[in-house]
Amino acid sequence: MTMVLLAPFFAIILFAFIYPIGNLLSISFLEPSPTLDNYARVVTNPIYALVLARTAWISLLVTVLAVVLGFPVAYFMTRVNGAVAALVAACVLLPFWSSVLVRTAAWAVLLQREGVINTILLWLGVTSEPLRLLYTQGAVVIAMTHVLLPFMILPIYGALRNIPDDYMRAASVLGAGRFRAFAEVMLPLSLPGVWSGSILVFLTALGFFVTPALLGSPQEMMIATLVSQQVREVLDWPFAAALVGVLTLFVTLIAMIFSKAIRFERLMGSSA
Repeated sequence: MTMVLLAPFFAIILFAFIYPIGNLLSISFLEPSPTLDNYARVVTNPIYALVLARTAWISLLVTVLAVVLGFPVAYFMTRVNGAVAALVAACVLLPFWSSVLVRTAAWAVLLQREGVINTILLWLGVTSEPLRLLYTQGAVVIAMTHVLLPFMILPIYGALRNIPDDYMRAASVLGAGRFRAFAEVMLPLSLPGVWSGSILVFLTALGFFVTPALLGSPQEMMIATLVSQQVREVLDWPFAAALVGVLTLFVTLIAMIFSKAIRFERLMGSSA
């Protein structure tokens, strides 16, 4: 009975994900005969290797920033009630109600040469001329962090909500200060949520396209932008498929490492 109920789900996964990915990867090996030349280009060409390394580095930066910014918000959400809690939850969930394109365009308006940020800096006398904020790696990292922050906050919030308040009170009774109780009780118990949010943010950032394409420069290209370039401009589908294959392999390896290191139930914030 369970398999019958799950059949539509598996059918969607098969036809909407597995079949297209498998068909695309097959193109990377057949040109016109079976070959690994496209994958050799990805690994041996320093330009493409740099794009892969940059993609991983930017994804890591975004993940770290999301943890630093998201943990205090998630902690605050567990300490408020009523209208304040509803307001904070609405602010966290608001990005889900607008497209990534709209949020990225908003950052472009803020970061442009005559944008709000440069205007404020000039008005305060911090700088004597507008700074180059747009089309930089910093712009990409900031905008991606903003877009992906809810994916970090919600898992951490779920983990913190499952920590009984009695644990912190018990630590206080035993002589632990507020900081020590947080560092030795709450923080370790919240790590499943932190790891869950980190893997969600990191793996999503690896394949990000809209934000790097609009806010980054050609010198700061990420792998999704490179794939788009190979398909739309160069028309080199086999090589683009090889890039997708390398990215898919990397994502799969990261997911397997996390699944082996942390139980799935703990990743989802379960108290089991």
